[in-house]
Amino acid sequence: MPKKSKIAVLIMAAGGSTRIGSPKQLLKWKDSNLLVYTISKAIQLKVSKIIVVLGANSEEIISQLDQNKIRILVNHDWELGLGSSISEGVKFIQKSYPDISAVLIMLSDQPLIEQEHFIKMIRLFEHNTKKIIVTEYDDEKQGVPALFDNFYFKDLCELNADYGAKHLFKKYSKDIHEIVNKNASFDIDTLEQYEKLYLANH
Repeated sequence: MPKKSKIAVLIMAAGGSTRIGSPKQLLKWKDSNLLVYTISKAIQLKVSKIIVVLGANSEEIISQLDQNKIRILVNHDWELGLGSSISEGVKFIQKSYPDISAVLIMLSDQPLIEQEHFIKMIRLFEHNTKKIIVTEYDDEKQGVPALFDNFYFKDLCELNADYGAKHLFKKYSKDIHEIVNKNASFDIDTLEQYEKLYLANH
């Protein structure tokens, strides 16, 4: 790893998992669960801070987490969508850690994204500050994981139910750097998707 800027990881794990019927974040993966597995990847990056944004089922999820290396933030407006949770997370970072130079947004339901992908994002950012590093999916769509310089924190704080981070990809299209990762298209929204991914990777 190169000499790093002060980067915070923001792990989005606030959803209600309504299509699964139980907290998706706690579904078994490898030797733990989806959320703990994602946290372990973030810890290995040796970033400045790791903040996990929870919402639905927060008490149950918190009981399953070791909080020694992470900070927990509960977004009580999680039902407003991902944009709301990103906004709350970045506001928390600005208030609590004003020296943070960038935020890497990760999801707790993309277990197939390799550690190397996050390292590539950080390395690219180190040579392209004031940029947005995004993941390009198999179908050429842009999405998360995404890394934002603190230049964009004001915009991130203004995200809401009407639009999420992809709105900023369009607004700042000239500032985008892409890293292709076909595995980013494999997320988990249904029990069927989870079971298929689990069987294929265990």
